[in-house]
Amino acid sequence: MRALRRFTVRAQLPEQLAPLGELVLNLRWSWHPETLDLFESVDPELWRATKGDPVRLLGEVDHDRLLALAADRRFVRRLTAIADDLQDYLSADLWYQRQQLPGAPAAIAYFSPEFGITEVLPQYSGGLGILAGDHLKTASDLGVPIIGVGLLYRAGYFVQSLSRDGWQQERYPGIDPHGLPLTQLTDAAGVPVKVAVGLPEGRTLHAQIWKAQVGRVPLLLLDSDVEDNQPAERGVTDRLYGGGTDHRLLQEMLLGIGGVRALRAYAAVTGTPTPEVYHTNEGHAGFLGLERIRELVETGLSFDEALEAARAGTLFTTHPPVPAGIDRFPRDLVARHFGGDNSWPGVPVERILELGVESDPNVFNMAHMGLRLAQRSNGVSKLHGIVSREMFAGLWSGFDSAEVPIGSVTNGVHAPTWVSRAVIELADRQPGPGLLADDAAGFAKISELPDDVVWATRRQLRERLVGEVRRRVRASWLERGAAPGELDWVESVFDPDVLTIGFARRVPSYKRLTLMLRDSDRLRRLLLHPQRPIQMVIAGKAHPADDGGKQLVQQIVQFADDPAVRARIVFLPDYDIGMARFLYSGSDVWLNNPLRPLEACGTSGMKAALNGCLNLSIRDGWWDEMFDGQNGWAIPTADGVEDPDRRDDIESAALYDLLENTVAPRFYDRDGGDGAPRRWTAMVKHTLSSLGPQVLASRMVQEYVERYYVPAGVSARTAAADGLAGARDLAAWKSRVRAAWPGVRVLNVDSAGLGDTPQVGQSLVVRATIDLGGLAADDVDVLASYGRIDQTDRILAPEVLSLQPVGEGEGGHRYEGTIPLGRTGPFGYTVRVLPRHRLTASVAELGLVANP
Repeated sequence: MRALRRFTVRAQLPEQLAPLGELVLNLRWSWHPETLDLFESVDPELWRATKGDPVRLLGEVDHDRLLALAADRRFVRRLTAIADDLQDYLSADLWYQRQQLPGAPAAIAYFSPEFGITEVLPQYSGGLGILAGDHLKTASDLGVPIIGVGLLYRAGYFVQSLSRDGWQQERYPGIDPHGLPLTQLTDAAGVPVKVAVGLPEGRTLHAQIWKAQVGRVPLLLLDSDVEDNQPAERGVTDRLYGGGTDHRLLQEMLLGIGGVRALRAYAAVTGTPTPEVYHTNEGHAGFLGLERIRELVETGLSFDEALEAARAGTLFTTHPPVPAGIDRFPRDLVARHFGGDNSWPGVPVERILELGVESDPNVFNMAHMGLRLAQRSNGVSKLHGIVSREMFAGLWSGFDSAEVPIGSVTNGVHAPTWVSRAVIELADRQPGPGLLADDAAGFAKISELPDDVVWATRRQLRERLVGEVRRRVRASWLERGAAPGELDWVESVFDPDVLTIGFARRVPSYKRLTLMLRDSDRLRRLLLHPQRPIQMVIAGKAHPADDGGKQLVQQIVQFADDPAVRARIVFLPDYDIGMARFLYSGSDVWLNNPLRPLEACGTSGMKAALNGCLNLSIRDGWWDEMFDGQNGWAIPTADGVEDPDRRDDIESAALYDLLENTVAPRFYDRDGGDGAPRRWTAMVKHTLSSLGPQVLASRMVQEYVERYYVPAGVSARTAAADGLAGARDLAAWKSRVRAAWPGVRVLNVDSAGLGDTPQVGQSLVVRATIDLGGLAADDVDVLASYGRIDQTDRILAPEVLSLQPVGEGEGGHRYEGTIPLGRTGPFGYTVRVLPRHRLTASVAELGLVANP
C-alpha cells in the first residue's frame, strides 16, 4: 500500500544540541569541512547510510544517541565552537564591506531556474545550476549582498538509470520540502507568505516561498504545490525543465513575475532592503523585467519611463550560443498570457511582444527580451563574449560586432566546494596561507613541494576514485538486472596506477559525448595498451525529451559493456554533485571536446584543475583564454570544415594522437628514482599554482561587482533620484532622438596636416560637417575611428577619438579633432555620429548610428 502524501519528521533535539538545528539549516555546511565532520560524528554509520544528508541524519538518529551526545561535554564544546564560528562568519565584515565601493548596491537579486548547492537539495540539472550555486556560495564568502530567486521543483530533475541494453531511464522521486534544509517564509503571525500571478481565463497561479540559507545569502524558492491552486497550476513546479511549451511558459512567468513579488514579500517580512540590481542568469527569468515595469507604471510612470528605470539596474547573462539554449515561445501564446483579461493597465501587450521580437515573426525570443530589458549584458568567457556579440549583432544593426554591448565575465568555481581535502592538506605542508584563503600564494606553495609528495597525493585520489567507480558500477549492473554472482569482474574494474581520463557533462549534441568512439578500434588499443593503458570514466544525463542524446548515452554504454574493455571504460549513471567530486579529484586528465565555439564556458575542467587534474580540451570556452601550453593540452580543431562528419574525423584523430603520442607517454615516463613522473608532476604543480587562482569564483564575483553590479546600482539610483526624474528624462530623450535620427547625416569629412608621404610622428587633423537633424550638439557624439586597415579597408582594432564642435558650417555643424600617426603600414579612418546621454551605458544602447 502506497502513501498518499509523504513528510519528514525531524528529531526533537535536547537543549544542549539546539545549535545542531541551526547548523543544518544553513547550507554553509556543504562547503565547511568542520561542520561536515561534526555531522558525521553524530552517527558515522547513519551518516554514510543517509549519503551525507544532515536533515535525514537528524530525522533518523536514535533518540538515545542524541541524549548521549547531549551529555558528552567534548561534543557539546565542539558543537558550540562551530556554531559560534558560523555566527562570526555571518556577521563579519568581508571583502564587499571592506572595499567601500562608491555606489555599491545594498541588495542584488540573482535569478536562475536552477541552483546546484548540494546533492541534498536536487534543484539543478547541469552547469547553469552549478554555476548559480557557486555564485551564491562565493557571494556569501565575499559578503556580497545577493538574494537568490528560483523555483522549488517537487521532483527535481530526474534520477538516471540504465536499461539492460543501455537506454537511459528516468525516475522522478517525490521531494518533501520539510525533509530538505529549508524553512517556509511566514509573516509575523506565522502564516505562510504566498504570491500570486494572474493567468488567462481568470485563473490564478499561487505559490508559497521556501528559503534556503546559503551562508549569508538567502535563496527564495517558489513552490506552486499549494491547495489554493487548481491541479494544473499545482503542478507548475513539478519538474525542472519538464512538460511542454505551455508548462514551461508558466514556470518562467512564476520565476520572473512571482520571483519579484517574492522579493517584495521577503523584504516586508524581514525588513531587509529591496534589491537595486537584478541579475538574470539566462533568459528563463526574463519576465522579471515586465513585473518591475508594471510596478513602476502603477506609480505613475509611462511604459517607456518604467522601461528605462527597470533597465538601469538589470544585468542579463547569456549562456550556450545554440538554439536549444534559448527559450522561444509561440508569439500567440505569450499574447494570450499577457493580453485580454490578463493584461496589465499601462503595460500594453503589443509593447511586451516587441521586446521578444526576432527574425521569425511568430516567435517570442526570451534571450532577445532579456537583452532589451537589461542595460548591461555579458557572456561567460572571453570567446563566448565574442560569439555572443556576433550572434546578437542583428539587434544593433549598423554596428560592428565588436561594438555590440555584450561584455564577458569568465566563469569561476567555488574552491571550498570542489577542492578535495587531500589537495588542501597538500598545500598545508608548506607554511603560509591555506589553499582556500583566496590568495594566489596558497596555490603557489604547491610548486615548492617534492615531486613524490605531489604524486603520492594524486595516486591517493585516483585510488579513491577507483573504489567509487567499482561501487557505482556494481550498483548500476544490479539495477540493470544482473545477478550478484555475475559481477565478480567488477573488482578488476580500473587500476589505481593507470592513467585515468574523466569526461562528465550534460549530453547535448554539441558536447560530442561519443567523439571518442569515432574510431572504436583505435580507442580499444589505447585502453588496452600493454605498456601505457588508459582508463576512462564517463557520466552525463540526456534531457528526457532528447532521444538523440539518449542514443549517444546508449552508444557509450554498449561500448563499455564489452567484456574486452569493461575494466578500462565505464559509464556511471546519475551524475550529480556527489559523484562529480570523485571524478574531478581522481581523474588525471579531464577531457572536453565540444564543437567549437559552442561551449559557453565549461566549468567542469576548472574544478578538475583545482585538484591537479590536467585538461585535454578543444580550445573553447574558458580553455581558449587560459591554456598556456603547460597546464594541459589543446586538441586541434578543424574550424571552417563544414562537413560535420569530416570535422569529427579530423578532431577525433587529433585526440587519439595526443593521447597515444603525448599524454600517455608523459604519464608513464617514470624518470625519477622515487617513481614519480617528473614532467607530469611539473605540469600538475604548474596547473595548481598558475591556473588555480584564475578559475576561482571569487575572481568571477569580484568582477561582477566591480564591472556590473556597482555600475548598475549607480545607474539605478540615478534613474530613480528625484522621483524617477532620471528615468523620465532618459525616456523623453530617447523618444526625441529616435524621432529625429532619420535626419542626422554626415555631410562631409576631410583632413589636413599631412604631406604627400605621411610618416610616423605626424598628426592628422580630421574635420566633419554634420546635419544634426534638429538635435542639440549635446545629444550626440561625433567619433573618429582609426587604425590599421586590412585589404578590404576594414579598420582593425580601431581607436576612437571624440571630435569637438568648432562652429557652424555650410548646412551643418562642424567638428574637428587630431589623430596621431603612431605606427607604420596601411592606415584608415572614418567618422560616425552616435546618440549620447549621461544615463546610457554604451554608445550602441539605442542601436542608432549615422555613417558617411
